[in-house]
Amino acid sequence: MVKSITDSAILNNGIKMPWLGFGTFKIDDGSEVEEAVRAALKTGYRSIDTAAAYNNERGVGTAIRDSGIPREDIFLTTKVWNSDQRNERSLAAFEESLDRLGVEYVDLYLVHWPVKGFYQDTWGAMEEIYHSGRAKAIGVSNFMIPHLETILGDYQIVPAVNQVEFHPYLYQKDLLDYCREHEIQLEAWSPLMKGRIIDDPALLSIAEKHHKTPAQVSLRWVLQHQVIAIPKSVHPDRIAENAGVFDFSLSEEEMATLDDLGADGRVGPDPFNFDF
Repeated sequence: MVKSITDSAILNNGIKMPWLGFGTFKIDDGSEVEEAVRAALKTGYRSIDTAAAYNNERGVGTAIRDSGIPREDIFLTTKVWNSDQRNERSLAAFEESLDRLGVEYVDLYLVHWPVKGFYQDTWGAMEEIYHSGRAKAIGVSNFMIPHLETILGDYQIVPAVNQVEFHPYLYQKDLLDYCREHEIQLEAWSPLMKGRIIDDPALLSIAEKHHKTPAQVSLRWVLQHQVIAIPKSVHPDRIAENAGVFDFSLSEEEMATLDDLGADGRVGPDPFNFDF
């Protein structure tokens, strides 16, 4: 049971990754992302997620350096973008991310999307990056079971993490079970369904019972499925609210109620059908 913001999952290579992290998708580079990351770190978050495609790696790196928190105490994730998914280009893109972040290594480097015809070759580059020691762990994002099967069948390193859309309206149980079977830690982006879960009657009822918000209930549901969550916000009060999920737990009945809300409420792109 996850009981504290300092609690961590242990990845398949022994690296520890906090169960609750801070996402930075669609947070502008410069002062906006710097202030948001500073607020998250001040609140107690120690995992920060960014990506080359977010165009805010510089600001994330600045906030981490200015925080005064030792680099080794912060778990930093970034991702290789789709247009960089070629072996040599992926290696260069990784160097560029390190430069923008102003760090010597990242804790987790992810393949952002399974670009058909290229993600396999990109995984070869990811293995090379991992062996260099400059990414403490490597993984994937938005990979479904067929994508993962290709990686597991053709390469040596099993992804440590698979970051996907996961929330009560998109309970990807088959994918979760598959990842558990193969010791791949599932991580949820958009665990709050981009804020759309706040008016759901079931969530409201459970939230009222626990004196919590629907967002906090949704995050607790994710964590109790042993899935890492990375909510995002630019508002310090909301950042703090999202961290207030360790003083209650959901019953088996409540978990089952939320499990049954849906399996097809995707708000992001379909990993089998995207064109970017």
